[in-house]
Amino acid sequence: MERYKSANLVSVLGIVGNIFLLIIKTIVGIISHSQAMVSDALNSAGDIISSLMTFIGNKISSKEADEDHNLGHGKAEYIFSMLISILMVFFSISVLCSSIKSLFIEYDYNYSHYLLLVCIVTIIIKFILYLITSRVAKKYDNLLVAANSKDHIYDCILTSLNLVASIFGAYGITFIDGIVGSIVGAWIFAVAIKLFKESFDVLMDKGMNDELKNKVIKIVKNHPEIKNINHFNSTPIGYRYQVSLTIFVDGNMTTFESHNIANNLEKEISKLDEIYLTVIHVNPINDKRKNKR
Repeated sequence: MERYKSANLVSVLGIVGNIFLLIIKTIVGIISHSQAMVSDALNSAGDIISSLMTFIGNKISSKEADEDHNLGHGKAEYIFSMLISILMVFFSISVLCSSIKSLFIEYDYNYSHYLLLVCIVTIIIKFILYLITSRVAKKYDNLLVAANSKDHIYDCILTSLNLVASIFGAYGITFIDGIVGSIVGAWIFAVAIKLFKESFDVLMDKGMNDELKNKVIKIVKNHPEIKNINHFNSTPIGYRYQVSLTIFVDGNMTTFESHNIANNLEKEISKLDEIYLTVIHVNPINDKRKNKR
């Protein structure tokens, strides 16, 4: 439960912080006619929606398994992560179009010291949110929170570019504003595609990575009575995995002995934080050397 409470907390902090940033960015962006600041404001609007989806997705995924969902609701994280990525794509396209258009169509750019102030405030708030969310994401291996964490640090970088554009704007070099807006849009698009792929892989039941698989196999190999393993399968259950495999043991063992090995192995593998459930099938194998005795 602590995992979900922490995720909810960072979601609420993200919503509150981004609402404040959206308001000040929109006001200053409209007054100054800064494409970079307006793009940044649209980015904050997307962040609010992302934080809301994180909150909702986290709440659903925290529900225990029931008769209709035997393995819990963990995949809700990835469904909402995919929705966030799709929204980010739409926002990025909107930002790109308006920014590129500003490079070819002359518009009134009204420099204001508030542009610099808003950029600095945004960088500070976003960096604080990044530190909080990255800590929670690493501690609980939560994709939704990790996505928010990345978004916060990317915002720091993008707003730093916005700050540079504002400084150039103070000296009448306004085309940098449109270039920065385009960079912001392209960056959001790239991050969205990456998040979409991560979510898609889980929803399509992509197996665990080689590092985790080797951890499981190493545990199995620590049991000399297991002669071989086969049919190793893993299915993502939210941020964790269900593992199933077949082990081969001496056919001269009693049913109790062979199943006791499997039960103990299931408990050992399930101690890994990334494992939700372990299912082991036992097959006998002829030990010719023992039969000759």
